[in-house]
Amino acid sequence: MIEQVLTRHNAALRVKITVKTLISVGIIALAVILPQIVHLALGAPGGVEWLPMYLPVLLGGCLLGWKWGLGVGILSPVISFAITSLAGNPMPALARLPYMIVELAVFAAVSGIFSQRIAKNGWMAFPAVLLAQVSGRLVFLMIAAVFESVSPLSAATVWSQIQTGLLGMVLQAVVVPFLVMGLRLLLIKDKE
Repeated sequence: MIEQVLTRHNAALRVKITVKTLISVGIIALAVILPQIVHLALGAPGGVEWLPMYLPVLLGGCLLGWKWGLGVGILSPVISFAITSLAGNPMPALARLPYMIVELAVFAAVSGIFSQRIAKNGWMAFPAVLLAQVSGRLVFLMIAAVFESVSPLSAATVWSQIQTGLLGMVLQAVVVPFLVMGLRLLLIKDKE
């Protein structure tokens, strides 16, 4: 969606890259800060239930497209882990980090595939987010099943986490599209 807005305003390539970089940095910062707030308010179980890092990543995919969204999806858990490790409480935990990188990459890439459609019709954010969530969670479950003999995360544990996070996923399936549609209205207000 951001690409379409910048193209419509005849932005130079340098400007496009700068704007997308700044938005990516902001989204990654939100993906680091939001889980900290949830964990402070609700404890560790709050993170598993509300999935606070997922919201910014889904937003990033919808706004930035699949390429930049993929970068946001990969970098968000890595940067969060690096920063929180310095404080002695890494989030996500090291055992969960590879799974989360792949899961969030899928979230961002799938939602990002819809970015051009969202620019034309804001309601497309709903299927974008839903398909991204289902795809990401399925990939998480499949990877856990494939690697459960060598990983501390079994498919049963992952399935339990998916069930625990269902309320957070439903909430995000509503909140993220409305955020995207609101931003779309602000950015594409002079379309006609």
